[in-house]
Amino acid sequence: MDSAESAGVDDLPLDAIDVSRPELFKNDTWQPWFARLRNEAPVHYLADSVNGPFWSVCSHDLIKEVDTQNTAFSSSSEFGGIAIADPPTEEGQVQGQSFITMDEPEHMPQRMAVAPTVAPRNLVELEPLIRERAVDILENLPVGETFNWVQEVSIELTARMLATLFDFPYEERHKLVYWSDLTTAVPEVTGDDSIDLQKRYDELMQAAGAFYQLWNSKAGQPPKFDLISMLQHNETTARLNETPEQFLGNILLLIVGGNDTTRNSISGGVIALNQFPDEYQKLRDNPGLIPNMVAEMIRWQTPVIHMRRTALQDYELGGKQIRKGDKVVMWYLSGNRDEGVFDNPDNLIIDRPNARAHVAFGFGVHRCMGNRLAELQLRILWEEIIKRFHTVEVVGDVERLPNNFIRGIKDVPVRLRPH
Repeated sequence: MDSAESAGVDDLPLDAIDVSRPELFKNDTWQPWFARLRNEAPVHYLADSVNGPFWSVCSHDLIKEVDTQNTAFSSSSEFGGIAIADPPTEEGQVQGQSFITMDEPEHMPQRMAVAPTVAPRNLVELEPLIRERAVDILENLPVGETFNWVQEVSIELTARMLATLFDFPYEERHKLVYWSDLTTAVPEVTGDDSIDLQKRYDELMQAAGAFYQLWNSKAGQPPKFDLISMLQHNETTARLNETPEQFLGNILLLIVGGNDTTRNSISGGVIALNQFPDEYQKLRDNPGLIPNMVAEMIRWQTPVIHMRRTALQDYELGGKQIRKGDKVVMWYLSGNRDEGVFDNPDNLIIDRPNARAHVAFGFGVHRCMGNRLAELQLRILWEEIIKRFHTVEVVGDVERLPNNFIRGIKDVPVRLRPH
């Protein structure tokens, strides 16, 4: 913990507060930083940081305003994209372009090409498969021994689902998780200057190669319900493979979207129930609370910490004047702890009446496309956990990742207590 952090946020001048520092998320010490901004400057300007000057938007209502004003605030990679870290300009770095880094009218047709994969009708068909895989994972866990929940459950379930969604070779499914982690592994996001960017580039090129191979193997085949097949059979994206930057960008977006949200909410949910054992008892007494609990776990964890926009015009937000070209960061993690919206926001409350008011999936045209699939996986997993185990007990220190974009969890040592 550096001196600025140990000195405490209350001792800093307001204009020196930098909530983008990755160690705040690794150390899980971010709460008072955002609480101060919500209280004193819900729209806050930082003139100088590793990521350049930027505005922080920290309150629930103002985050929703920015997210819905998609003609005033751009997501386009042309203006900087969706992360606080500006896209790489150096040779040898990957700069993919995907529908999440496009504005209208280009964004929606590409999004709609893959949306049917996670449409309600398809989710009904996926449910038995998700349950079968969740049961298989849980039945093979070592009861009474300490193990890493992240590795054995969170990563394993999401890897299996990703392989299914892409129709990717099942035995190679862990490559998908690895490529997902690699996508956000840049120094500006993780604070790690030792990252070998050339190696990262080479390995993401391997991902591109694997997906070109998969694309070619499906060419000319009848349509199926996987993401690659849907891209091929939609006229907007049928020739996506001819634009390498868009091809890799969209593939990586779908991998990260399918991996990080679910995986870190599975891990975060176990941590939260251990922090609030009365809520765990509430769950045992009434498993019917699981659907609402899932929404509350996603609010409490907030797997995507922020989304960035670039102002396309001068805009007054919360009484502050944002200038055209300014970088504007919506801190979803802060919005989901807004005291004006959620009572006792730092607590997990599994029957919270307004749990679904969270902004963890974003808002407006860029709202997370796979939100229902994420909720479905979490619901099924907890239905199966509660049948088998009295407690998934955290028995050691949780290890989090330094990352200001994805709220990642690396290690949750647990021991299972059966009924």
